[in-house]
Amino acid sequence: MSSTITKLVTPLKEEADSLLSASKPLTATPTTNRLIRRKADFSTLIEALEYAAQGETGYNFYDSKGNLKSVIPYKFLRERALTVAKKLAGFGLPRHSRVALIADTTPAFVELFFACRYAGLVPFAMPVPVNLGSHAIYVQQLRGMLESSQASLALAELDFVGFLEEATAGLRNAEFKWCGTPQQLEQLPEIDVEQSANTPNETAYLQFTSGSTRLPRGVVITERALMSNLRGIVCDGLDIREGDRCASWLPFYHDMGLVGLVMAPLAAQLSVDYLATRDFAIRPLQWLRLISRNRCTIAFSQPFGLKLCMMRARESDLQELDLSCWRAAGVGAEMIRIDVLKNFAAKFASAGFNESAFLPCYGLAESTLAVSFPGVGQGARSLCVDTKTLIERKVAVQVQADGRKFNEFVNCGRPLAEHKIKIIGENGDELPPMMVGSILVKGSSVMTGYFNNSVETAKVVKAGGWLDTGDIGFLHEGDLYVTGRRTDVIIVNGRNIRAQDVEELAEQQPEVRTREASAFGISDENGSTSVVLVVESRLSSADDRQLLINRLQQVIYMAFGVNCLVELVHPHTLPRTSSGKLSRFAARQGFLQRNNFEKLSSKTAVQ
Repeated sequence: MSSTITKLVTPLKEEADSLLSASKPLTATPTTNRLIRRKADFSTLIEALEYAAQGETGYNFYDSKGNLKSVIPYKFLRERALTVAKKLAGFGLPRHSRVALIADTTPAFVELFFACRYAGLVPFAMPVPVNLGSHAIYVQQLRGMLESSQASLALAELDFVGFLEEATAGLRNAEFKWCGTPQQLEQLPEIDVEQSANTPNETAYLQFTSGSTRLPRGVVITERALMSNLRGIVCDGLDIREGDRCASWLPFYHDMGLVGLVMAPLAAQLSVDYLATRDFAIRPLQWLRLISRNRCTIAFSQPFGLKLCMMRARESDLQELDLSCWRAAGVGAEMIRIDVLKNFAAKFASAGFNESAFLPCYGLAESTLAVSFPGVGQGARSLCVDTKTLIERKVAVQVQADGRKFNEFVNCGRPLAEHKIKIIGENGDELPPMMVGSILVKGSSVMTGYFNNSVETAKVVKAGGWLDTGDIGFLHEGDLYVTGRRTDVIIVNGRNIRAQDVEELAEQQPEVRTREASAFGISDENGSTSVVLVVESRLSSADDRQLLINRLQQVIYMAFGVNCLVELVHPHTLPRTSSGKLSRFAARQGFLQRNNFEKLSSKTAVQ
């Protein structure tokens, strides 16, 4: 395919403006398409857009009340991206220069993203602020991404450009040229520049890790890796078929939102209905209403999103929903608890939700997105394994859920085509099935490395092209079961204690009404490790707070045989990553800042 910025089509521009105008009634792009379905069999992302632009499907954006506010069919996305690419060409940037985009859920973001690829530039998405109370931290996060990426341009919508201007002030980056809004970019002149076509070996974009356990790094994703992963998602993972339509609230700055619900639908020529992440947080049932009303068949969520829907749903809401169309309910991006899935299925069964639609999957940004999927229609399957054997021998021994202490892990399926998974022990040897160790992935979707960071790349990309995911788990009958992250295992006196187990035990206590807790380990100057549990609580009475602390310390000692530091904090205090996951890394940093650990004994409780 030959790509050129000078080749603009004007007759469709007036039609595009008409469809995008808020002053006229809008109609969402259709589910059906006259194009022959192609399942991501393209060599580059722009090639995929060029094909999708020949049909009628596209992206649809809804407001918090469920009203359609913007429509951008793929054919208009192509035209807009080409126009914006001519604006970008005016900066005279070298090919492969990086462009930072604060990724709000708007048509402007997708236009800018694809415009960068038409212009031969490398875009990357930056998060919108999760909590405006952490203004300084957010600006620092943006500046870190801008510096590590050596960005030349940075753009944000009007609501967020102030943060971006702060982050770029005094930026230590000689390559940086300009910061502004999409509207300001529109005022710049267009430059006709002939551009060579993108190639499979080129960098398509950078994906910054969410930073749940450490500072974020820019993952380099090539066009080849991207298209390989999209084929795996479309063909192996979702088995895309006629009549499919997607709905999403996932942020565009997270890999599951960007790759899974922006790029994959385009590569399969599907229509997508979007609800902004912040609108979902306020009115989560609007996402379910979109699925019901538009007969969407594919929608993904993190587990906390499912919990939010359950918390807000009333009986009257259930009566107005029809979720029988939802055939692929993907779940991922954080540890998947089977009880969350079971409770969601039970809650929405009367609304037509079929629990066999659940599709628990595993992936990470360093492998573009997806690594493994179970079969569509199998639902969520799990294994109960003996807790004592798991901790002491790192072996998953199946047991019945009959009162004996056990851990239940969800089946995340088998690797995509052209990918392999293996489990290794501490000495690097491959482990047999049911043995717990580090999860390694190899395949055509694996990153080339972290941008401008060879030291961190060498830590995770091993001999033979194997990627050390940082996660731990085991294989059973060829399927992957994830048990946690290595950095989330707290080692106390030689005992391996999973942070998730401590958190889940705390969240099960009736006094912990917010169901939010973060556990981690800290070491003193003598190298002694203590377990810390930070719990959100609405209790105001000092006596009630102390009773809860005592209760938590008691149940944790009974379960794990270790003393635990417990700190109660106000609701919404625990920090989250840009993808919405609770960040143990940031929670630990916050705990250390709030408390002088050296003066605390392992039995001390913090109120």
